[in-house]
Amino acid sequence: MADAMEKIVSLCKRRGFIFPGSEIYGGLANSWDYGPLGTELKRNIADAWWKRFVRERSDMVGIDAAIIMNPKVWEASGHLAEFTDPLVECKKCHERFRADQVDMKKPCGNCEAKESFTVPKNFNLMFKTFLGATEDASAVAYLRGELAQAMFVDFKLVQETSRQRIPFGIAQQGKCFRNEITPGNFTFRTREFNLMEFEYFVHPQEWEKWFEYWLEEMKAWLRFCGVNSKNLVFHEIPDGDRAHYSRRTIDIEYHYPFGQKELYGLAYRTDYDLKRHTEKSGVDLSYTDPDTKEKYIPHVIEPTFGIDRTLLVVLLEAYREEGEGEERRMYLKLPALLAPYKAAIFPLLKNKPELVAKAEEVYKALKQDFAVAWDDRGNIGKRYYSQDEIGTPYCITVDFDTLEKGDVTVRDRDTAKQERVKIQELESFLREKISKT
Repeated sequence: MADAMEKIVSLCKRRGFIFPGSEIYGGLANSWDYGPLGTELKRNIADAWWKRFVRERSDMVGIDAAIIMNPKVWEASGHLAEFTDPLVECKKCHERFRADQVDMKKPCGNCEAKESFTVPKNFNLMFKTFLGATEDASAVAYLRGELAQAMFVDFKLVQETSRQRIPFGIAQQGKCFRNEITPGNFTFRTREFNLMEFEYFVHPQEWEKWFEYWLEEMKAWLRFCGVNSKNLVFHEIPDGDRAHYSRRTIDIEYHYPFGQKELYGLAYRTDYDLKRHTEKSGVDLSYTDPDTKEKYIPHVIEPTFGIDRTLLVVLLEAYREEGEGEERRMYLKLPALLAPYKAAIFPLLKNKPELVAKAEEVYKALKQDFAVAWDDRGNIGKRYYSQDEIGTPYCITVDFDTLEKGDVTVRDRDTAKQERVKIQELESFLREKISKT
């Protein structure tokens, strides 16, 4: 399993999914840039999530809030006091570690010094910054550590302008920042990361029903992403280990090559956040049922999805190797809806102008509706394997029969089987195939 991670990291850099950040300057620890294919894959994941959880539902609306908020928000939410990890430091090499991820009785993993760790102390994960020209207490602000707070402070405005009734949700996607003590394992844990989440506001007496409902919806999303349920663990977080705002939390964990660790989270945040913001801001964030006239502070169910972790798991699940010798191939069995390119267009021979012209015609037509690639390098076999490696579901070859009969050869990535399809039917062919994923 350990080499699976090495293969994914190598593939990501070699084929343009993910690059080390600032590499020409020696890089920056645990900083990663998404390349052309990684950007397409990430966007496809985010778009599919938004379509599934927002656009196709009548009880969900979206916002796109500012990354920097009034620091009073984070004080009210408890993040300035509670958003911490336990930190220890090696007295010899001064390397810092999360206390819950090291054995205090063993030597330092960095310098092998024995019994050298300091007493654990809390380390706040919020990224501090300053607004304006001065750098004093009056100018302190924070990069958001989660998406949730904007959805709470905007609750009243969103509810009134969208005229939503409880139960309903507010969704958001975007960057968050945490000053992690020990980031690592490729894109699994980084200091800046992308989240997709929503706060689902419910009647206090119905939270259990909606908690179970959203747990099943998260499972369905993971199936859509091609994740094998055998690789998942649903970990009920016990009292004392949950976040300060949560009365119930389930961590959805995944068997990564580097161990079983968190992928998603589902939390019952009660009315903690809306109540705190009501108290601290003086603005009433309660809800009045238009039919019963009952007035209450809604309770909240929060499903949280990391885009970066989703992308990593999608790649791990999709990676395949098969065959021996010259027949050996590696391919990514990506769901077609998520694949960076839906199809690749080839002229059989690049030195035959008539084939190139017809292939360009097909390419330009399909590009109006699909993300497609053009490839005329080397022989057809190498082109197939090259597209397999980046997860392109279909390869379309324009050959001499195309000029006579108006059809093309379409090869399936997963089965390597080929069939002839009329050029005028290619669009409907791809739509049908992609819709089934």
